[in-house]
Amino acid sequence: MLSVVLPKGSLEQSIMALFQQADLTVLRDSDREYRGTIDDPRIGEVRVLRPQEIPTYVARGYFDIGVSGLDWVRETESDVVEVLDLGRTVSLVLAVAESSHVNSARDIPPGSRISTEYPVVTRKFFQELGIPVEIYLSYGATEAKIPDIADAVVELTETGSTLRQNRLKIIDTIMRSSSRLIMNPESYQDEDKRCAVEDIRTLIEGALAARGRVLVKLNVSQKDLEAVINVLPSMKAPTVSSLFGNGYYAVETVVQKNQINRLIPQLKRLGAEDILEIPIGKIVE
Repeated sequence: MLSVVLPKGSLEQSIMALFQQADLTVLRDSDREYRGTIDDPRIGEVRVLRPQEIPTYVARGYFDIGVSGLDWVRETESDVVEVLDLGRTVSLVLAVAESSHVNSARDIPPGSRISTEYPVVTRKFFQELGIPVEIYLSYGATEAKIPDIADAVVELTETGSTLRQNRLKIIDTIMRSSSRLIMNPESYQDEDKRCAVEDIRTLIEGALAARGRVLVKLNVSQKDLEAVINVLPSMKAPTVSSLFGNGYYAVETVVQKNQINRLIPQLKRLGAEDILEIPIGKIVE
């Protein structure tokens, strides 16, 4: 059976929701509980820990699989197998005061003070540029350290809004990151464990593919069928089957949820009847 470690903190809610959608619901007595279970014979222990620690623990074999950001995999230099990209892309960026004349990483003066929660990644970045800098480990509120404590910061951001609110400007992107399902290399070599993880990957991929999509089912007369089919989006092609003895057809297809508010009225105008919108739990292609 697999031992699993999932992230506590900002990633916790979204990862727990994803596992639930994949029918791998994590059961805990409360949100503050660090241990849990998943009602699945392939999974044994479940632990909830800080994402910064997870790559190291998976690499050392304390857990077979885990979820953490690619940023922490790189920062901890952990030897893990990346099984699946779970999405939600963010950027690790270099930022300075908006009043600064520095407009790119190559313009950073030698000896500049850089504050960051990612000293390893930051050091490698500036070494590749050939610029000697002083790197200080930040334990939070990194944006607040410019200009008196630091000359620049390396910070993770999704939209850059917090940096702008603190009167900082982004001058370079060091890396892009997203949540990853990772696996211990020795566990990956174990055929039974690898097979179990591939099953779990299929479930999670199906849940990810279903996000933002719905199933649309409708009935339509033969005379209106072609007009309805012509406006229906689909993954490959709509499914069409004849209804018994009345000249009508049943049609179903998968569409993007954000299209449905325009699509349903259009279908009705074209002659579609009995239109159903049905949520989708998984799409396994």
